[in-house]
Amino acid sequence: MTVSVKEVKNFLRVDHNDDDSLIRSYISAAEALCLDILRTEDRTILKTAKNAKIAVLYAIAYFYEHREEADYKALTISLRALLFGSRKEEF
Repeated sequence: MTVSVKEVKNFLRVDHNDDDSLIRSYISAAEALCLDILRTEDRTILKTAKNAKIAVLYAIAYFYEHREEADYKALTISLRALLFGSRKEEF
């Protein structure tokens, strides 16, 4: 994992443990989405790529705050902007 549940809860300002399993699933989904945008399967890039951690946190926050009406196209465009410098030209 790029970020811990504790770190995400601090970022989201969540003080309870009720959503821990939901947050764990959002961490996995956010990392997978960022890897897709980076065009790689190498998870180590999430620890070294510029803006990767903030992109993962941004995606998690987006998932958490927009559970009902998420606009994944807008999320993907924002993540591409954050990760553009580290994105591979092709798979």
